[in-house]
Amino acid sequence: MGYVHDTHMQQFIPPTMFHAVTGTWANAAGNVAHTIVLQKTAGAETATVTIPLAVPGNSSDEKGSKIASVEIDYEILTSAATSITATVWKIARGADGAVAVATQVTATQDLTAATDAADVDQHCLTVTITTPEYIDDDDYWFVELACVCGASTVLEFLGAQVNFTLRV
Repeated sequence: MGYVHDTHMQQFIPPTMFHAVTGTWANAAGNVAHTIVLQKTAGAETATVTIPLAVPGNSSDEKGSKIASVEIDYEILTSAATSITATVWKIARGADGAVAVATQVTATQDLTAATDAADVDQHCLTVTITTPEYIDDDDYWFVELACVCGASTVLEFLGAQVNFTLRV
């Protein structure tokens, strides 16, 4: 019996799955017909956007999903942000009565946080996991974006794509 080892898997994460705090946020129609966005209205603040990386885990070693990178599509409108900085987190679920444990995952982003990632434009920010690992059935992962915005900065998140290896 064979197995699957596919190194070219992708999973789209819609903006409706993103979680945003600080600032005024709404789901809205995108600038392109037939699209939706998670939009932050203008306001000087540091907003946090959390993107769940919803891919399969597995209780067996070396099976399930191994995340290689995440591509985040967003637009900055009106005026540049101060910076857009990505952090990847792995959360180990707590057993009944125990707290979950968050561990920062070493990753890099391809756009410089305070310049390329923050200018007025359409962006595809790629966050690459430095040492990919298979996701255990007791873990979940997410990307957290710290968005430092000026008084007139408007952000629109269109979605994200998780690139991973699937082994079953």
